[in-house]
Amino acid sequence: MSPPKPTFLQGVKSACTGAADTPFVLLGNFEVEDEWARDEVGLPIFGGRASTAIVNRMDEFAVLLAGPDDHVVLKSAPDPDYLAYLEGLGIELPGILLTDEHDPAATVSEDALRSPRLLAALRSLAATGAYLLPHGMSLLEQRLCELTGLAPALPAVPVVKAVNSKIYSRRVAAELGLAQAAGWECETVAEFAAAAQEAARSVAAGRRVGVKDAYGVSGKGIMVVDDAHRLDQLVRMVTRRAARTGDQRIALVIEEWADKELDLNYHFTVGRDGTVRFDFVKEALTENGVHKGHHIPARLSAAHAAQLVVTAELLGARLAADGFHGVVGVDAITTTDGGLLPVLEINARNNMSTYQTGLQERFMSPDTVALARQYDLRLTGAVSYAALCDQLGDLLFTRERGVGLVVNNFATVNAATPEPGDSRPYVGRLYGLLMARTERELTDLDRGVVAAIRKETVHV
Repeated sequence: MSPPKPTFLQGVKSACTGAADTPFVLLGNFEVEDEWARDEVGLPIFGGRASTAIVNRMDEFAVLLAGPDDHVVLKSAPDPDYLAYLEGLGIELPGILLTDEHDPAATVSEDALRSPRLLAALRSLAATGAYLLPHGMSLLEQRLCELTGLAPALPAVPVVKAVNSKIYSRRVAAELGLAQAAGWECETVAEFAAAAQEAARSVAAGRRVGVKDAYGVSGKGIMVVDDAHRLDQLVRMVTRRAARTGDQRIALVIEEWADKELDLNYHFTVGRDGTVRFDFVKEALTENGVHKGHHIPARLSAAHAAQLVVTAELLGARLAADGFHGVVGVDAITTTDGGLLPVLEINARNNMSTYQTGLQERFMSPDTVALARQYDLRLTGAVSYAALCDQLGDLLFTRERGVGLVVNNFATVNAATPEPGDSRPYVGRLYGLLMARTERELTDLDRGVVAAIRKETVHV
């Protein structure tokens, strides 16, 4: 009998540490791009972003990526009824470590660095051979390793930062001969001004262009331009800022907007030995450039799927040559003329799709279709998981039925709860993976969840 196929997580452990049973300490430091961008000069005007408090509680996603021999660092304890629900589904949960402090405006890494009790616990785990696997590696996580003795599962920060730049993505795609939208990489104000002149011709011909920060994320640090005068205005703003600061550096790309058919995210893992494991491709759901979820499986042709596997091998080999190992997600699109642009940007870090893998392996079969998505809630007070369960009822997934909604992050629901005495409505966010047998059943399930959460929510 052949040995069982390694799980996704075991593959990541082997790739990053050389052994499938290495204990991990997982850290969900979402939007690590903010740390990489600290010494970079980008757009003078930024796009909107989600509530910082909500983003920082996305740390709870790591609970369902970790295995039972791992630990996860969180900003606060999960709702006990939520954990009981997961255990009732047969999920073996990791050990949960809490930061001593919880500042809603701080990332889990920042809170962890200010937490003496947590640091002591991490030192004990380091003595057992545990590795730190963050969402992405920045100077904060490097400092956490230095203070605790945890071995980093990811490469040194300069390597990780370099390969996550959108400038790197475009240049590597060009070197490998991969199709990509017409565009320009800009590292000085003079290069940006010259590129903007070229882009203005595209705009004059009726095409839109996107101006992107090299380390922008989730719709932040991007400007879509369809007016040449707007480009001129942006060049003047950048030029005036450079004159005022004496800093001629900039980290931007300008790209023509392609006529998109589908957004895609494909995922592969690069080993320390340079091996590349293709993991999956999913159809990404976006709204105004902001990630909203995934459809599984991706509705793309076999030819395009095969092309992405080949592209992953090429990119993985190049990333390995540049010193990177770990998980990688790449954004791609199919175009309305039947084409494929296989590299919009390389995200050499955990991706939203990374955190769905455990649930997929456990509950999805070849004839299952799924939708990973977020639901925005309008709240006037904190919501317990028990109250949410009552509200969702039979829409929740059970092992017996094999269909329904699995909540894969509950902390974001109450993350933005205001101070006591403040009764103003606020936004919460519920993340979940919906599974069904048919597309029609999946659509009905999604609509049912939307209808249920629109009802008046029961508060604790």
